[in-house]
Amino acid sequence: MKNIAVLASGRGTNFQAIIDGVDSGLIKGRICCLITDNPSAYSIERAEKAGIPVKVIDFSSFGDRTDYNSALRREMEETGADLFVLAGYMRLLDDDTVRQFPGKMINIHPALLPSFKGLHAHKQAIEYGVKISGCTVHFVDEEMDHGAIIAQSPVPIMDDDTEDSLAERILKEEHKALQRSVALFCEDLLRIENRKVKILSAKKD
Repeated sequence: MKNIAVLASGRGTNFQAIIDGVDSGLIKGRICCLITDNPSAYSIERAEKAGIPVKVIDFSSFGDRTDYNSALRREMEETGADLFVLAGYMRLLDDDTVRQFPGKMINIHPALLPSFKGLHAHKQAIEYGVKISGCTVHFVDEEMDHGAIIAQSPVPIMDDDTEDSLAERILKEEHKALQRSVALFCEDLLRIENRKVKILSAKKD
């Protein structure tokens, strides 16, 4: 059974989706830790309710980004996790951190990558005038929102959509795509070949 550590900065709805996936048996793993940079994050309350240990690494308590990243790497290593899920974690990981856990970190992004990377993806999509947006689950590499793609879910953009209304519809797909991706990882059904992710057939008893 794989150990999963989740990194989150805010409400933690994607974190909750992973909790629910584990509880339902969809995800054959255990959540060993929540790591957050925000001592006020609601995701902490979700973790405590589910009996999941919490590590708070408050960014504001560090002198600079280098010190913070070093502390984060130490905490991540101490978890002994097989998988780190960035579920609304609002800080970019530095290259040293990414290299320390190759193939062991995935991220959820609220757009169909490679379009609309970075912050405010919903606003970017609406302003550009695309008709379809969605979400992407991908492995993390040294470039922002760039790693090999595991799953994508499309969501149509309506003429009267606002950032909030689009975000709400995409979020529902994020939960499902993230659950599926974590489940596949935990069953060793993902392989990266030439930056393409292949989904293997389920193992038979």
